[in-house]
Amino acid sequence: MSEQIPETTNERRNPLVLLVGFIVLGIAIGVVLFGRDWFDGSSDAAIESAPGLDTTQQTVAEIPGSLPGLQVGETAPDFTLSDLDGNAYSLSDFRGKPVMINFWATWCGPCRVEMPEMQKAFEQYGPEGFTILALNQDESAETVQDFFYDQLNLTFTPLLDNNSIVAADYGAFGIYPTSFFIDSDGVVAAVHRGPATLEQIEAYLSLADLQG
Repeated sequence: MSEQIPETTNERRNPLVLLVGFIVLGIAIGVVLFGRDWFDGSSDAAIESAPGLDTTQQTVAEIPGSLPGLQVGETAPDFTLSDLDGNAYSLSDFRGKPVMINFWATWCGPCRVEMPEMQKAFEQYGPEGFTILALNQDESAETVQDFFYDQLNLTFTPLLDNNSIVAADYGAFGIYPTSFFIDSDGVVAAVHRGPATLEQIEAYLSLADLQG
């Protein structure tokens, strides 16, 4: 009589099944942490603008619901921050001129893509009164100096938003880059979330009284 081998209660797991399980788990974690855009590869910028901006001048993302923070038509809160040399700048110093307030960080890839476009706009429209205040988020003056001047040769004004206080006040915390276009009366004319092109900046400036 042949001896019967008892069945084991713990079956050996198929490595392919384990691999598929890990992949599914990774996708689920990515969606929870980064949202649906991480899963479907969407990189559209979310743009909010004042009524009347031609649809050919903007790209609107399919994002459910409205994003929190400062809205078009509201008065931009004043703030005072220091540049890399310790000089104080206030938003109210530029009343009567169109201002682009840009929230960014050196580790933000889309910010690096956007900065040269901002430089082109500043060179073209700065003589007409256009100002860019680039509010860096929680990085040292040395880090910003290397990125802003030494690497990209930018000439508009970087300010240090320590502890992201102004970013939180404007509703831009953690969403970089985000830009607010302020008209000559200190009112938000447009909000752009994501990297902006020169053409988009020009469209927003037409709303912010650059041309009267």
